[in-house]
Amino acid sequence: MPEEHTFAWGTNRRFNDYSTYIRNKFGGRVQKISVNVGFSCPNRDGTKGTGGCIYCDNSTFTPSYCNAADSIAVQLQKGREFFSHKYPDMRYIAYFQSYTNTYAPVKTLEPLYRDAVGNGIAGLIIGTRPDCINGELLNMLARINQIVPVAVELGIESTADRTLELINRHHTWQDTVAAAQLCADHGIETGGHLILGLPGETEADFLEHARRVSALPIKTLKLHQLQIIESTPLAEIWRQNPDFVSLFSLDEYLKTVVRFLEHLSPDIVVERFVSVSPADKLIAPRWNRMKNFEVVALIDKELERQSTWQGRLHN
Repeated sequence: MPEEHTFAWGTNRRFNDYSTYIRNKFGGRVQKISVNVGFSCPNRDGTKGTGGCIYCDNSTFTPSYCNAADSIAVQLQKGREFFSHKYPDMRYIAYFQSYTNTYAPVKTLEPLYRDAVGNGIAGLIIGTRPDCINGELLNMLARINQIVPVAVELGIESTADRTLELINRHHTWQDTVAAAQLCADHGIETGGHLILGLPGETEADFLEHARRVSALPIKTLKLHQLQIIESTPLAEIWRQNPDFVSLFSLDEYLKTVVRFLEHLSPDIVVERFVSVSPADKLIAPRWNRMKNFEVVALIDKELERQSTWQGRLHN
């Protein structure tokens, strides 16, 4: 294929990349500022289960400026100060990231979201679980969506119910299907999050994930490799039984991502390929101390080496 070929998403890059998409959507540079309002999850507080997902330590992806003890206004201001040295003209999106950010009554949630909107943000992204979405919530988000763009990010993690049960997720694939459709019905842009390498899953499962996710009415997708983090249930299980999971080498992960992309709809924007955890908490795999942009560059090269692209095998 010619190097300057333009793909379905309008660029010559071999996957539908988020940076181009978000820059076009907002007409310039934007940066997410994480917000923590101290919510929990239904698989932590006993509503559906306890202990949370077996791999989860929320502190591994919570920025230093993000403190639930601070008001939303203070967190947003600290976030602006954290990023302001990069681009003085940067615009910001409030990202309700930690735990399940729709896990409260609408009368509790709406003032929090509107507080963020009132602090001069350009958009709002809300991370949550598929089983914590309902019509009343989305009616409220649709009202805010008339003020600033709103997106919901669903923690899908896997499309296999056996895996969701094994990792203590306490929701089903059908919950994801229903939540994504409900968001679409209310005009709310939706993203998803998948983990590759969960216990018991094989390449056949990864490709099935790609096919199933492609059928959802979602716009964006985050991928990352399974990580074993200190002080999580998975770390204890792994120490007792290392065969419980098959961790990717870097080369294996790159090739898996390429095969996944080949089966993924070209309409889905890929926001992220890896997650990078703090070195003092990460047990394995150690290669993922590489920065995200370094891994993305390797994926670009692998796509080019194989002369393939996102959606090439999508049907």
